[in-house]
Amino acid sequence: MSIFVSLLLILLLIVISAFLSCAEISIAAARKIRLEMMSKEGEQNADRVLALQAQPGNFFTVVQIGLNAVAILGGVVGEPALTPHIRGVLENFYQGAWLENISFAGSFLIVTSVFILFADLMPKRLAMAAPERAAVFLVKPMLVLENLFRPLVWFFNGLSKAFFTLLGLPQVRTEVITPSEIHAMMDAGAQAGVLLHQEHHLIENVFELETRYVPSAMTPRESIVYFLMNDSEETIRQKIIDHPHSRFLVCDGHIDAVLGYIDSKDVLKRLLKGERFSLNDKGLVHSPLSIPDSLNLWEVLERMKAMDEDLAIVVNEYALVVGIISITDVTGVLMGNLLSMPDEEQQIVRRDENSWLMDGLTPLGEVMNELDIEEYPNPVGYETLAGFIMYMLRKIPKKTDFVLFSDFKFEAVDIEGNKINQLLVTRFKQDKSDAPAKKEKPGEH
Repeated sequence: MSIFVSLLLILLLIVISAFLSCAEISIAAARKIRLEMMSKEGEQNADRVLALQAQPGNFFTVVQIGLNAVAILGGVVGEPALTPHIRGVLENFYQGAWLENISFAGSFLIVTSVFILFADLMPKRLAMAAPERAAVFLVKPMLVLENLFRPLVWFFNGLSKAFFTLLGLPQVRTEVITPSEIHAMMDAGAQAGVLLHQEHHLIENVFELETRYVPSAMTPRESIVYFLMNDSEETIRQKIIDHPHSRFLVCDGHIDAVLGYIDSKDVLKRLLKGERFSLNDKGLVHSPLSIPDSLNLWEVLERMKAMDEDLAIVVNEYALVVGIISITDVTGVLMGNLLSMPDEEQQIVRRDENSWLMDGLTPLGEVMNELDIEEYPNPVGYETLAGFIMYMLRKIPKKTDFVLFSDFKFEAVDIEGNKINQLLVTRFKQDKSDAPAKKEKPGEH
């Protein structure tokens, strides 16, 4: 066989091996979501790739048969074609006993290097750069090869299935996307510039609705402004003036006996018409939606949508009112730090690079995002920053009591009775191996 024919055969084998390598890596690396989008856009080959990914046994059998056959043929053709020529060159410099072995090793090294570079590395890197496009381009020839080698595929694939069944290994590819993977994709999109900073935060807040519960967003019991059935018109007017909310609960004697709520717009209409009003007026008091305090914010949205209500009364397991929550509270969580609020309304105010003033009712999720803390101890037991410091101290804190946690000092600076109004959070550096998890002001128990 002439050197020209041998080189031509080697080139053909390299092309075949490059095709199989490119097909292998592209079909394995193609993303299911992207393929489904291409399928909806009318790309029929995307459906074929999805089918191969779901049942990859026959495909990989064809690839391995082809790659191994090409590798063997490359050695068979390349060694006798190149060894004589390499020996002829080396004879000019060396004619010892090792000449034949050195010539063989040289031809083996050249053929192997060419196959590694042009038949393996370059095709795979090319396929990894655009796996979906490469997969849909190569899938039809691979299906032709699968039909062509069907007897061999059936034999080897049957053996592999038998071993998989014997060892109890999975044989079908399953695509399960976890929340962590979605967060990772969003972070990658934000870093690549595909997602704007605001879009990234908004999407993160959407997922946060499932992990945050009603107490973290509701107006707590002690902050609820409500009317009693025996309140006079003047009392009602004064409460509306002092507390310009859009809705007010109506109770019978005490806050746990809720009869409904009134909309301040209804009161305003009557005042503008010069009419007198009473809580006993028909149509003024609306029936309330009651929800348990164990719901997450996504469930609250679903419940409000189903009942066509935008205000709900939050009740605990003892049938006591613990707060109220409105659609505005939920959307406020959704918008998060995208909303611009005055400093006095913000729950987190940054003083400088290493210190913050935080409201005691600040939800833990917002604290974690601000301070970049990944996890709190026993996060199921509380929802707010005040709950965190009480859990860590195991008591109601006094002014200047503090907790050291995750490179931060949480110090109570404003206490009103048993209510923690404000905390000062400062960043510090310490040796975590010997730093205390919590600390109180000396002498206070």
